[in-house]
Amino acid sequence: MATFMIIHGAWSAGWAWKKLRPLLRERGHEVFTPTCTGLGERAHQSGPEVSLDTHIEDMLAVLEYEDLHEVVLLGHSYGGMVATGVADRAAARLSQLVYLDAFVPADGQSVFDLIPPKARERNRAQARDEGDGWLLPPNPLPPDTDVADVEWALPRRRMQPMRAFSSPVRLGASVGALPRSYIYCTRSGPGDVFRPFAERARADAAWCYFELDASHNPHITMPATLADLLHRIASPSDNT
Repeated sequence: MATFMIIHGAWSAGWAWKKLRPLLRERGHEVFTPTCTGLGERAHQSGPEVSLDTHIEDMLAVLEYEDLHEVVLLGHSYGGMVATGVADRAAARLSQLVYLDAFVPADGQSVFDLIPPKARERNRAQARDEGDGWLLPPNPLPPDTDVADVEWALPRRRMQPMRAFSSPVRLGASVGALPRSYIYCTRSGPGDVFRPFAERARADAAWCYFELDASHNPHITMPATLADLLHRIASPSDNT
């Protein structure tokens, strides 16, 4: 059917998609969930120099070395920054681009440009006080996360290199040529930074727009519902 490559969010890694992978494969899809430098099982590679460009290069290397084509590229949360950069540089390998409750940057924007000033200053203070000046402690998990999932996820979450948030993405014109979908998680609650991107996508006929009655991590809290939606997006002619 389709080949998915999923780019995880901040503080996360490929492990976070453990529930979703078999559900998509049962539908006949291939699924890749690579981990960005400095996170998850690659936490030992972290350092002050790790940036958004590092993570874009990580994902471009997966596309190249796995020789992937016609890929449905999904970016979740911070992963939308990475996916946008990847799509700009490797559009010929992709069939479509999907943002799951994610940032959708324009050329020259960083995560710090896309979040409120108070949140940006809070992040910088946390890095100074808790992360040796270059690491950002994880945000809390959504309150509706099951206790068992919290116990599974928390020990695996790692601090995020701050340059991944402060460095800008550099774009050409390739991203806009790809079919694009936005999936907005409607239970994001106070401080929701993704609503503006969702509203922009919903108002733009060039986008396909979807909503999930979910908090920010539906791959953890409601993977079957997310898998069904991703199957529909990847296989619009399949009504199963």
